[in-house]
This record gives sequence, C-alpha cells and structure tokens, in this order.
Amino acid sequence: MKKEHAPFILAFAVVVLYTACSTWMAHSTPMQREAWRQSPQYSDGTFRNAVEWQSLSFWQGLRLLPEFFFGGQERTPEGPLPRQQVDLTAFERAERNQLNATWLGHSSRLLNIDGFRLLSDPVFDKRVSVLGPSRYNGAVPLQIAQLPSVDVVLISHDHYDHLNKSSIKELNEKTSHFVVALGVGARLAAWGIPHAKIRELDWWQELRINEDLTIVSTPAQHFSGRGLTDRNKTLWTSWVLNGPNHRVYISGDSGYFDGFSEIGRRYGPFHMTFIECGAYDERWRHVHMFPEESVQAHIDLRGEVLHPIHWGTLNLALHSWYEPMQRLRVAADAAGIQAATPIVGQTTVYGESIPQTTWWEDEMHGTDGSDTHRHE
Repeated sequence: MKKEHAPFILAFAVVVLYTACSTWMAHSTPMQREAWRQSPQYSDGTFRNAVEWQSLSFWQGLRLLPEFFFGGQERTPEGPLPRQQVDLTAFERAERNQLNATWLGHSSRLLNIDGFRLLSDPVFDKRVSVLGPSRYNGAVPLQIAQLPSVDVVLISHDHYDHLNKSSIKELNEKTSHFVVALGVGARLAAWGIPHAKIRELDWWQELRINEDLTIVSTPAQHFSGRGLTDRNKTLWTSWVLNGPNHRVYISGDSGYFDGFSEIGRRYGPFHMTFIECGAYDERWRHVHMFPEESVQAHIDLRGEVLHPIHWGTLNLALHSWYEPMQRLRVAADAAGIQAATPIVGQTTVYGESIPQTTWWEDEMHGTDGSDTHRHE
C-alpha cells in the first residue's frame, strides 16, 4: 500500500466499521435475548472474560497503524505459498472410527470425527472483509459448491476472519445446524439463516447431534465485535467435540489462561487439539497466545496431536509470517509434542498420516513454492 493512500483508507475504514453493526440485534428472538441476560458472562449489555484486563482502546489501536502498514517485518511471503486442492475422500467417509482434518487456511477446517462432518470458522472469500487482508494464496483450495452436506457449521466468534457473511449464506444449503456462541446467531439470522438452524451456546453448555456427537461450548479469553459500537455484544468461545471414539478441542481465538487446564480436566484427554498460534504481540497477549503458550495450552488440555491454526494465511499481526511456526516447532519438540504441520488444503488423518514437515523454512528462503509434493 502506498503511504499517500493510508489516510483515505483509514477514513473509509472508520465509516465501514461504524455502520457494520446497525440492525443485526433486531433479528434476535426473545428466547435468545433471555439466554444472554442469564449468562454468567453477561453484564450491562456486554459479554466479559472471566478475568478482566486493560485492553487497547480504539485510539491506541489507531496509533499502531503506522507500524502495521509500514513496519519492516516480513509480514507476507515473497511468493505464493504451497497449497493443494482438497481431496474430500476422507471427509466424506461415514465410518465411526476415524478422525481427520483438512486445513483450509487460517482457522478454517473440515473435520470428520467418527463419521460426523463439521466445518469450523469457514471463510471462503479471498478477502476477509471490504478492507481486510487478502489470503497469501488467493482463493481457498476448495469451493463451497464442491462440498457434500455438512452436519454442523461451528462459529467461535464474530470477528471477520472467523465469520464471513458470503460464506455463511452459501453454506445455508449445505447444513441444517449452525452452532455458535451467544449472540452470534442474531448475525446469522440477519443474513437470512433460519432460526430453526441456529443454536447458540453459552460456556459449558452441551448440544447432542444425532445422539452420538456432543458439542460443548468452553471458555476462551478474547473479545468480539465487527464495528465501532458493538464491542463484546456477542460471546466468544472454544469448542469440545466428543464423538463415539474420538475427542477434539478447537481453541477459536484466545489468550493463554487457566481455563485450558479446567477444560482438560473436564473433557480431556483429546486426540487432537486445534490451537491458534499467530497474530500475537506483547501489547495484546491477553487475547492471542504466543506459540510457546499454544504448546502449553495443548499440554494443559492433555492433547495428543497439536494442529496449529490462525497462522500462515492473512497479514494480521506485526511479526513475520513464518515466525509462529518457527517458534511453535521449537517449543513442541522441546516438550515432546507431536505437531501436525500441513500445507493449505492437506488432510491430517489421525493414526495414519500426520504431516510434520517444516515447509515454511523453504518459503522463507525464496523458493517458488510450486512443488507441493515435497511438503507431503
């Protein structure tokens, strides 16, 4: 971005963010609003974390923009990163003795847990919002039209890089269940998703799907909002998935906190954990983990295979694009943790195929990334 364009982009961003949060709450039902009011996390019109801290104000965030736009870090790769088109074979299996995951980039993934097909935090657009960053690789390695039916779409919170309007609207024909954190259902309803398909959960609430899959909303330490006037009007959550034979944990976005140990005690051990490891900084460490903390969270949760997410796709932080995995791999190796490191579009099959290459090391040194086979 050219420096002379920054003031105009900033002004446009303020207008968009201010108008992004106007009428969605009107689409909530009386039952939903009562559930919000009854939540232990809800007070004076907003949701809160278990432990509060002094977060960055809007104006403090604005002062970070020069560093964000013009910092000297290698925030984006020099060329396209490796990816492969998604093979849906594992995702479509109906057997009840399997666990596989296909990384679609950032925090989006396909999951098949004991024959149940789930899609979490699906963002299929090239750009996460009007002014948001574009994917390093361009399009997602799969189109929604190619998907079979999906049992459940999970949404951890309403930030643009986790909740994408066009993707949700297109997925309406693919699923009968949107399972979301408190308040997020009103946003979906405003986009035309029938209330009958939406189920909002508070922390520690459980939902049974076809008697065999249990979805649990578990605590996270983050925040929410899509504009200037809707900060924390909806809840943020992590997820536990209990199938007949496998257990999975999905962090959503979260800073490191003692909630991981409690979740591990209640629902662990987990066969796989999907934990964020990117977009961190000391100034907002309460809402995003450092990679070493991601490894510790996995240990707290009593996880077996750690699958890092929320990295390698979008320019959302001030560190180099490859730094999260450099640090996480060192910490995981030191702790004896098995970490899955697929390229975008690649499938991890628990007990059979766990990608563990350091493919980002090649891309750091300027290789063209065109030969994806060397990373498989």
